[in-house]
Amino acid sequence: VAQCRCSIATSEFVGLKNPQFYDASEPLDLEEFLMTQLHSGDVELMQELGDFPDDHLEVQLVERECRTIRHSIPEEGVELDPHVRDCVQSYTQPWLVVSRRYGIPCAPGSRTGLHKVLQKQTFESDVAPDKQEHLVGPQDKHSPSLAVLSDDSGRTLTSSDFDLRGLQPDARVEGLLRFSNPDDLDRHNQESRQASRHPELFALYPPADEEDAVEIRPVPDCPKEHIGHRILVRCQAIKFEIDIEPLFATLAMYDLKEKKKISENFYCDLNSDQQKAFLRPHIPHMDISSLAKSAIFSITYPSPDIYLVIKIEKVLQQGEISDCAEPYLVMKESDSAKNKDKLEKLRNQAESFCHRLGRYRMPFAWATVNIMSVISTATLERDVTDTESLNGKSSMDRKGHLPRRNSERFGSLEDQYNLSGFKPATITISTFCKQEGDRLSDEDLFKFLADIKRTSSLQRRIKTVTGTIKLDLTPAPENLAACLSPELIPVKPVAEKNQRPVKEVLEFPSKEVYVPHNIYRNLLYVYPQRLNFVNRLASARNITVKIQFMSGEDPSCCLPVIFGKSSGPEFVQEVYTPITYHNKAPDFYEEVKISLPAKLTEKHHLLFTFYHISCQQKQNQAGSVETLIGYSWLPMLNNDRLQTVQYCLPIAQDRLPANYSMHPPEKMPPQVPPVKWVESHKGVFNLEVQVVSSIHTQDNHLERFFTLCYALENKVTFPIRVRDDKIPENKLEHELKLSIISLSSSRLEPLVLFLHQVLDKLFRLILQPMVIAGQTANLAQIAFESVVSIINSLHNSQELAKDQQGRNCLLATYLYYVFRLPDTQDTSFIVPETVVTTIVPYRYNTMGRATATAVGSKLLQSRILSSSNPDIHAQHGVEDTEVKNILNSKFTSIMSLNCGGCGGAVGWTTVLRKHYTVNVFVLAVKSMAQQVSNLEKQGVPRRSRFTDRFKDDITTIVSVVTAEICTILVKQQKELDQAEKVNISLAFFLYDLLSLMDRGFVFHLVKNYCNQMSAKGMSMPVLITMRLEFLRILCSHEHYLNLSLFFTSPASAPASPCPSISSQNSSSCSSFQESKVASMFDLSQDFKQQHYLTGLLLTELMSRPFTCLVQKKAINATYSLLCAHDLDPRCSRAEVRSKIAALYLPLVGIIIDSLNHLDFTVTESRGGKGKTGGPEEEADSVTPINQSVALAIAGNPFSTLGRSALSSGKASGTLSAETSRNLLVCFLWIMKNADQSLIQKWTMDMPSPQLNRLLELLTICISCFEYRGKQSSDKVSTQALQKSQQAKARLEEALLGGMGARGEMMKRVGGNDRTQGQRENLRWRKDLTQWRQTNDRQDKTKAELDQEALISGNLATEANLIVLDLLEIILQGVSMVDCKDNALGGVLRVLLHCISCNQSTTFLSHCFSTLRALIVKFGDLLFEEEAEQCADLCQKVLQHCSSSLDSNRNQACATLYLIMRYSYSSASNFSRVKMQVTMSLASLVGKSSDFHEEYLRRSLRTMLAYAEEDTEVQSTQFPSQVDELLRNLNSILSDTVKMREFQEDPEMLMDLMYRIAKGYQTSPDLRLTWLQNMAEKHKNKKCFTEAAMCLVHAAALVAEYLSMLEDHKYLPVGSVTFQNISPNVLEESAVSDDILSPDEDGVCSARYFTENGLVGLLELAADLFSNAGLYETVNEVFKIILPILEAHRDFRKLAFIHDKLQKAFENINHKGHKRMFGTYFRVGFYGAKFGDLDEREFIYKEPGITHLPEISHRLESFYSQCFGGDALEIIKDSTPVDRNKLNPNKAYIQITFVEPYFDDYEMKDRLTNFEKNFNLRRFMYTTPFTKSGKPRGELNEQYKRKTILTTMHAFPYIKTRINVIQKEEFDLTPIEVAIEDMQKKTRELAVATHREQPDAKMLQMVLQGSVGATVNQGPLEVAQVFLNEIPADPKLFRHHNKLRLCFKEFILRCGEAVEKNKHLITPDQKEYQQELKKNYNKLRENLRPMLERKIPDLYKPIIKPRIESRDSFKRLSLRKTAEENP
Repeated sequence: VAQCRCSIATSEFVGLKNPQFYDASEPLDLEEFLMTQLHSGDVELMQELGDFPDDHLEVQLVERECRTIRHSIPEEGVELDPHVRDCVQSYTQPWLVVSRRYGIPCAPGSRTGLHKVLQKQTFESDVAPDKQEHLVGPQDKHSPSLAVLSDDSGRTLTSSDFDLRGLQPDARVEGLLRFSNPDDLDRHNQESRQASRHPELFALYPPADEEDAVEIRPVPDCPKEHIGHRILVRCQAIKFEIDIEPLFATLAMYDLKEKKKISENFYCDLNSDQQKAFLRPHIPHMDISSLAKSAIFSITYPSPDIYLVIKIEKVLQQGEISDCAEPYLVMKESDSAKNKDKLEKLRNQAESFCHRLGRYRMPFAWATVNIMSVISTATLERDVTDTESLNGKSSMDRKGHLPRRNSERFGSLEDQYNLSGFKPATITISTFCKQEGDRLSDEDLFKFLADIKRTSSLQRRIKTVTGTIKLDLTPAPENLAACLSPELIPVKPVAEKNQRPVKEVLEFPSKEVYVPHNIYRNLLYVYPQRLNFVNRLASARNITVKIQFMSGEDPSCCLPVIFGKSSGPEFVQEVYTPITYHNKAPDFYEEVKISLPAKLTEKHHLLFTFYHISCQQKQNQAGSVETLIGYSWLPMLNNDRLQTVQYCLPIAQDRLPANYSMHPPEKMPPQVPPVKWVESHKGVFNLEVQVVSSIHTQDNHLERFFTLCYALENKVTFPIRVRDDKIPENKLEHELKLSIISLSSSRLEPLVLFLHQVLDKLFRLILQPMVIAGQTANLAQIAFESVVSIINSLHNSQELAKDQQGRNCLLATYLYYVFRLPDTQDTSFIVPETVVTTIVPYRYNTMGRATATAVGSKLLQSRILSSSNPDIHAQHGVEDTEVKNILNSKFTSIMSLNCGGCGGAVGWTTVLRKHYTVNVFVLAVKSMAQQVSNLEKQGVPRRSRFTDRFKDDITTIVSVVTAEICTILVKQQKELDQAEKVNISLAFFLYDLLSLMDRGFVFHLVKNYCNQMSAKGMSMPVLITMRLEFLRILCSHEHYLNLSLFFTSPASAPASPCPSISSQNSSSCSSFQESKVASMFDLSQDFKQQHYLTGLLLTELMSRPFTCLVQKKAINATYSLLCAHDLDPRCSRAEVRSKIAALYLPLVGIIIDSLNHLDFTVTESRGGKGKTGGPEEEADSVTPINQSVALAIAGNPFSTLGRSALSSGKASGTLSAETSRNLLVCFLWIMKNADQSLIQKWTMDMPSPQLNRLLELLTICISCFEYRGKQSSDKVSTQALQKSQQAKARLEEALLGGMGARGEMMKRVGGNDRTQGQRENLRWRKDLTQWRQTNDRQDKTKAELDQEALISGNLATEANLIVLDLLEIILQGVSMVDCKDNALGGVLRVLLHCISCNQSTTFLSHCFSTLRALIVKFGDLLFEEEAEQCADLCQKVLQHCSSSLDSNRNQACATLYLIMRYSYSSASNFSRVKMQVTMSLASLVGKSSDFHEEYLRRSLRTMLAYAEEDTEVQSTQFPSQVDELLRNLNSILSDTVKMREFQEDPEMLMDLMYRIAKGYQTSPDLRLTWLQNMAEKHKNKKCFTEAAMCLVHAAALVAEYLSMLEDHKYLPVGSVTFQNISPNVLEESAVSDDILSPDEDGVCSARYFTENGLVGLLELAADLFSNAGLYETVNEVFKIILPILEAHRDFRKLAFIHDKLQKAFENINHKGHKRMFGTYFRVGFYGAKFGDLDEREFIYKEPGITHLPEISHRLESFYSQCFGGDALEIIKDSTPVDRNKLNPNKAYIQITFVEPYFDDYEMKDRLTNFEKNFNLRRFMYTTPFTKSGKPRGELNEQYKRKTILTTMHAFPYIKTRINVIQKEEFDLTPIEVAIEDMQKKTRELAVATHREQPDAKMLQMVLQGSVGATVNQGPLEVAQVFLNEIPADPKLFRHHNKLRLCFKEFILRCGEAVEKNKHLITPDQKEYQQELKKNYNKLRENLRPMLERKIPDLYKPIIKPRIESRDSFKRLSLRKTAEENP
């Protein structure tokens, strides 16, 4: 076992010794093994999983995706500059991608389309609710027949209401008794089990959490051209009031916030053909591309201030803009008939202007719309269920790597403006602004827009023109036909012929976009801005500028590269700017778009010609309309650099100077003759030039770098010119180094735009020595440092995105798609001898740590050796070795450089800190793959691909990186995240090396890594997590199985193959294998060596201390591996799967051995099928009763049961529910696919404790994979697990196997559980077993939920079938050997657990078949040895007999019939089975809420049919006995029907259950069952006291029988012993001797009739009493338990109970007087409607503080539903009810509050609050009255009637209402009433005065009511009424004297109270105290004469004390009277 160092306290992990060191095993030499030791069978298996061992990474050229039909490339026939050539090549060449030849074929967890092939599983929980409704039918469940209780004749209500034989039986199971041979039966069962099974278990299992899936390596996004959010704008109409001339529209986007134009212009016109004809002379032809009316605008940065501006132009005509717009302002469309002539005239005028001036335009109007407000409105209206927006898939994905800062900035805008999914909108603009001649510039436009935004309307000074523009706005579709790129290249898909095109409008993003160039684009935009001719006197007023792009000075050199506008040619040679009439200083807004030539020379320039245009034709001028004003020009290049800025150019008059294009106009040298300049050579023409180019860098540093690189590579003439500098050849190297260093100083945007070209050049410099002036220049080191510097600046930039591994996305993309080794065939490529030697010393001299220095020096030596190869110079050799040397050397160079660090004085630490490692490894792998690809073509074997020196380099690199990770873990915890990423990248590096290098060598690297990663001082969990992630990545290799040599698993060691499944003959396995079987399940040293990666992973799993996180990661890694195998099509063959399963057999051993250290959550075993777990079924704070009773069982069937509490504080080490489930599904997968005969041999040889553990594990699996049901799908999701749930889901309980249906509860007594005490507080918690809970279900449709239910149903079925298969294998093994150690019982226990869970019909049919086979094969043994389990079996099967599903019922009936038939062979067995079935039914009907008596009755009929049809038994008594049993069961069912009617009335229901229990008085087992049922009901209603009493009665019943069966002094002497708990218990002694026959008839055979059963019942009763707050009773209960425990010497339990007693007594002390006990009410029922309840009175016990209105409302609500609201009346007072005054058609209820009543002598014994509230039989209520009939009157006429009621039993009892059996009344005279009142006041004063902690407020309140009373009937008035005179009647003398004495004591107490108050008052209450004293004195004085008066002859006996007459019924209190009713 591999060991590990652990720095965590060992106490945390009980039972595990932490190893002191970690030593990974020595791996096999894999290549040697594959060469020498392979068998032919192995090779075949190996090849099934791919071409192994020759797998490798493939170097592929992948054609790049091109959006357009062809790549954008420069014009042909031009020799390009090297830089342009390289750029174009970079944009068009295919990607170089290193890919895997065999990728993982199927993503784990893939479930697509699974629901279509799965068979639907039927679960009763899914169908039962509908069936139940159907069954209830028209019967009104709220109207029970209350007369049912009148049947008081018999002892029970078991008259059979239904005739069984009148029912139709269900279908019978075919061939139930067909198989005489058990082997045939087994074979038949197995065949049916294997039919239509789903082969892939993991396909059914919910996908695992992605957070652990480190092995998923994200593929970087393919580089793409940057495109923002695309919006399609269609121009539908541009219309004005009059239509007289052609109009032209220009659309563009503007960002007001950034004050920037953010798109190029889009030109369109909607002119009619007639109007276009006006212009025909000026338009040579119309290209189809110019006819577009739709455009796609792109927006990268959405902002609320983006406006679409539409400018309208018209043909130039005479007059100001206002004059020309006049007709549009005054004429209306509606008046067109009236203005017909005028319009015609205007048309003719327009036509003439078009003919004459058609090539010139003038501004006319403009309009704008806020594009974002339109989109946000459309978004708001949109239906929110759009899946994309809900799932977060916004079109942000398409923006490439945008600045993160900016992404966050408009993240909120993204929600507001759903740019990719808004509803199509139509914009109609009805107002145009007229253009102002002096406000045409962009600055003016932004002012207008700001005004519009501010005021939301146009300012008055802007004149408006009425018209309409209609635009359609839609999100642009991905593939739009007939689309043209900004370069007018058709975009795919290609349009049909003559389809009107859509133009893509180029975006000018408002902020930087950091996406490298990906297509060739070279566009120039010229913006003439203004011209100033104000000071010129000439007549130049209507000025236009003609713009041309020239390649020389000759007019013929004018190039047609200017993009045309609408309805014209695509490209033109010249463009004229629009004209402002009579303006000498016009503003321009024109945009001229030019396609720049790829090769620019000094002759290329822009030529501007200025003209005055004559608008009106003069009579004598028939010629040109243009008058030349002057010229200007702008050379394109300045010092070989493209000119792009703002210029202010001078204008030359008359003519152009010679050779003008050689100089800028402002620097023109003097000419002869001199040039005439406008305004003396001043600048008068402002313009701006912008370039959008992917070849012109626009950055000085980049330009310099590229220029010098090309100077180095190509033959150039020196000196070369770089901007203003001239560089001779001898300075080239120095300048190049400077330019490389300054690269990182360039701006981020251009650096990113040209990133691919820059990195290509730098890598070329690193790898390729350059010759300068005959000397080799070594630029490698400085270039490498520059690469690192660039990587750093990219990585540290907040603007750029990072991927999951923290890599910069741009770099990841470059390395994956773009990077390639320079071409070796290039003649200039010379591999250096000492590429590295110049770098190494400089880099490593400051590593700063001894270890690093040592490593560095080793690295240095190996590097110098490997790269200094003397043979390399022989360039003419063509031998393979030489090629290999060259490549090796080349690659070693790059690896050495990479390994070395960042260059400069920085080492590996810096490399790691700078996130460089990932990139280094990717670079290395890609380089190696290219080398291997070249070598493979020459057939070089794998071992010889790389030299030993190179391998040393790799070893050192891995060692250095691992050491660095360790350093971070030990010293720099803050860098933990960084260390994790480096660890993952290192793992992927070795993962890739497995495909490139000698695999044995890579395994050694893995071994070194594992050993290195166990250094001292590291945080253990973090360390293991790192190792696990590392291994997980390696194991995800597509050839992992072959690498682990799965085909050589020991299963294949014997020469003869293993027998097939279900082989019954164990000898068929060879002896060799027999000795090996057990060892195959152990993680041996041989295994770890041979299956290296698997061994490492399982070692981690096994030897780890069980901390949650670490264990979860280890399990999840294993789980994901098996999942990948299961879903891999290559592993579909059974033989392959069994080999793979054999590879993981040690995992099974680990899981079984770990049961003592792991906790698993187990679902609560269900009493009813398919409970949905409603709140009423949850035990709030009490252990469920049915479970606790089962602690009666002594001995533990599984030796490891109860292990969950084996260690205190264990909860911190438990696994989460989800992780446990993942581990279990792995176990099931192995069991499903492993060789079955191997498993059988293993189970047969298994020692008994191990087998028990295996069976326990199977039980856990059943609970784990139980189907949760569609009903709960709102709560339970099979896909997502809430993290909060994980935290709660501590696996709380061990499997409680083998404790029976009524007994699955916490085991506290018996067995070998050493630490039961610590688990007393554990509770079954259903919420802990919901594996994957989530509340956000609204995103799932019903169809999805149905699919999930279908899949989870199949998962549950398959998991259970795997368990069933394994149980069958165990059983077959058991039948071969002697049945030892009760294996049979264990199997039966698991099967019972199976059928008690929610199962599908498919599974149940197979499970019942197995059970029947078990009965057939081992029937006698089962009935004799496993009596208790047979009882459980009867109950579970009977439960399924009541199923609403036919198939379940049929199977259960057949099984139950078979149980009866096979038990008949033994009389005792059969009688026991009959008893068990009867008890099971009693238990079932009493507790189960989902129980259908109709179905059960039908099942009883079916069993009758079996008995009648079974020919073999017709001659015996069996059929008649079955008939009798079934009739008895039927009568129990009839009781149940009555009970079902009273479900809504708890008291009535309990009365009925009480009667049924009483009916079973002579059948102790059944009485016990019903008492338990009552307890369960009480507990669910939170009536804990009554529930406890039920259990005390049950315990007394058990005690009665135990005292007869056993004579032990320590046992209670029957029920008498329980009197102190409650006198009611004596009723359990009603047992006649003749009933108790020895155990023959199965009487008292239940598990509860044992000492442990008795203790268990009492212990839970104590718990319930404690919950009810009756702590004194807890003591009484424990008094009975303690002698039994003392007799058993169970000191642990004694300690535990005394601890409980201590807590009980402490609670009495703390809570003593604060406890609230029950409140009691007298309820009387009157009226014939109540049937048997009529005129019956009950005392109801209600919870502590229950007010009269509460119980009144409850009863009124219930009985109103029964009789209707009008028929029920509540009597409000407590006066006697006169039947004659009641309406016979109504029901009346009288409710009165009553108090417990005690005689004076009783009060001596009832001192505490508890004693006054326990064992109560007498209650009292008072009714005030007067002789006149009124309830209230004056003091001297106020009488009071006291009514005392006696109940049949003492409260608390086993029910909450007890009927009244005696009633007595007596009246108090007015003076007696006064005496009672004064005594009460005196008591209150005494209590308030003598409190331990006096309460001033309370005291003052009582005093105020005593001495300060001014109200009527105060003390003084009472005295004046009754004491003023001596009564005339001598009978009243005693009362008079008693009242006088009361007043004496009262006055005394008042005095004490006043004195006490004096000490309690605050200073501000002195006056109040004086007032009280004064009132007291006054009262005393007034009372004195009355109190001192004496009465003669006072003490003569006159009247018998009334109290004696009341003693009579005390003696009757326990006597049963004739009126007694249950």
